[in-house]
This record gives sequence, structure tokens and C-alpha cells, in this order.
Amino acid sequence: MNRLIKSLGWLLIPAVFSACSVDPDLSPAPLPEEKIEFVIPQGFPQPVYNFTGNPLTTDGFKLGRKLFHDPLLSRDNSTSCESCHQQFASFAHLDHPVSHGIDNQFGTRNSPSLFNLIWHPSFMWDGGINHIEVQPIAPITNPIEMDESLGNVINKLRNHPQYPALFKKAFGSDSITTQLMLRAFAQFMGMMNSYRSKYDKYIRGEAELTLQENSGLNIFRAKCESCHKEPLFSDFSFRNNGLDDVFPSDSGRAHITSLPEDIGKFKVPSLRNVSVSRPYMHDGRLQTLSQCIDHYRFHVKPSPTLDPLLVNGITLSESEKQDLLQFLNTLTDYEFINDPRFKPN
Repeated sequence: MNRLIKSLGWLLIPAVFSACSVDPDLSPAPLPEEKIEFVIPQGFPQPVYNFTGNPLTTDGFKLGRKLFHDPLLSRDNSTSCESCHQQFASFAHLDHPVSHGIDNQFGTRNSPSLFNLIWHPSFMWDGGINHIEVQPIAPITNPIEMDESLGNVINKLRNHPQYPALFKKAFGSDSITTQLMLRAFAQFMGMMNSYRSKYDKYIRGEAELTLQENSGLNIFRAKCESCHKEPLFSDFSFRNNGLDDVFPSDSGRAHITSLPEDIGKFKVPSLRNVSVSRPYMHDGRLQTLSQCIDHYRFHVKPSPTLDPLLVNGITLSESEKQDLLQFLNTLTDYEFINDPRFKPN
């Protein structure tokens, strides 16, 4: 949302992954609502965020969930985090090119998916925030998004009929502070992890890809993985992917660093759940995955900061494109987008 990427998270607690035996062609039954357990999936690296100073609990998670879905945190009680991050769209804003905030205002950047955020070293399309426990401050106080002050938010929570008791259950204190609110957010967002797609089941030997999907995986590894590295499907770097040749309205990473070499660079998004989280790119200008692939095939624009890997675009035949699209569909995690633990209280 408007120069803000609603992405959060980190963690470093060892855990054991328990695979689910599920038909990969169906939407599997989600995990039990009360099961709040951190998992490092098989093959995933150690995450960035460490809950050592913010112990994960069921009550802390539930408080963070309530805060995420509550429009009380906006100036006129109209807009919540969920407003721009819908679970069925992998916590993106389906069919909205840019963020849609308070007073019917529109931002300048797309509201991206939220998942596997504990592995992100930075947040927002420009990397302007580098810690989960301060990230929610940006959308709450942004005048186009929620347009509220932290002081007013805390006063609302303190005077609410339910929140004082919820904070006490979560943190053992009658006090409601900004720090505790942000820690509750971190517990909820830090659990929004996606690792049960058909692709994941294939990697674990629990499912088979079709011939076309397998071909698409091989094409992906040859043509796309330099930036969208498995298993997270992003290297979290900042790159200019050739959407524009001049950048008068949004300088991307340079907005944070003020470095000329960062002009036009934006954070590489993960491709997990990409089939359900349209539209695409930092400003939502592309409506379909087919258009995205064709951008790299035919429409990359040269500029001084264009990523060297894209100077000649990406060569793909029409048949290879179709196989790649079939593979990208295997990255949808139906258990994640239907998991009742992330739905409103």
C-alpha cells in the first residue's frame, strides 16, 4: 500500500516438519484452528526473525489476528490490514492495482501477498523497513492508508471492552502499549507461512507433477531462478526489471538510499501463490501471468540501472511459456489460503 509493502516477519526456533498426506489436486482440510506451532519446512533455510524476545503463544497469535482484522486501527474505523490483504488472494488485494485506503484514497504501489514473512530481511517494495516489530507503524500512520496516530490507536484499545483482557491473556499485563501491540502483530504475521503447495509436495516426494508442469519447472530453473530462488521463490534483492526507462514518480529503492544506482529497483517478490494474487508488479500494471511472462520476452525497457540479467530479455517459445504457466499454478497453497487460523476472530 502506497510505498509500503505489507510484508512482515522472521524467526529462528528449530522445529520438525510433519508432512500432510493430501490429494494434491484438491483443496485439503486446513490445520486445526487451535494449533499454533512454528514449523521450519523441509528444505527451507533458517528464517531471519527470532522470537526470543517475543515468545510465540496461542493468545499472542489470536490477539495479533484480531488486530490485523480490526478497522479500529484506522482514523475513522473503516480500514483494517485485511482491507488490502485478503486471505483468499494469499493476503494480496485481488484486482486492485494499487492500495485502496481511507477516504477512498489510492496509493501508488500494489499491496502484495503476505506469507513466509519470517524469512524476509526487509519489507516494503523499497526495503524501507527492516524489522517486523515496527512494520505495522507504517500503514497505520500513512495518511493514504489508515491515517491514524499510534497514540490514538492505544487509547482506542485501552477503552475497548475486549482488548484489555486480551492483552492480559497474551502478555500477562494490564498495560496496553505500542510495543505489546506490535509484538502481537509479529506473532500473527510470523505464523502466516506457506509451504504446502503441489510444488512442495512434489519436492517432498508426496505428489507428482504432470509432464507439462515438470517441463515448466525445468524452464523456471533455467530462465527465472536467478532472481526467484527456490524454495522461497525470491532472493529478496532489489532489481530494475525493465518496466520503465525513466522513473519520475517512483524511484524505488533509491527512495530509501538516495543512490543513483538504485533508481527503478524494487524488491523481488516471491512467486508462491502468484496465480491467486493478481495484479502484478510494484504498481499492479499487469493483470495476468501471461502478460508478466510476455513482458520479459518482448517488453523489457533499457535504462542505466536495468538488471544485467535482463539486457536481452528472456527467450521463451510459446510452448515454453505455456509450460511455465502450468508450473506457476503448482505454487498455489490451498491449505494456506483456506486456513481458518488466519480468518477473523
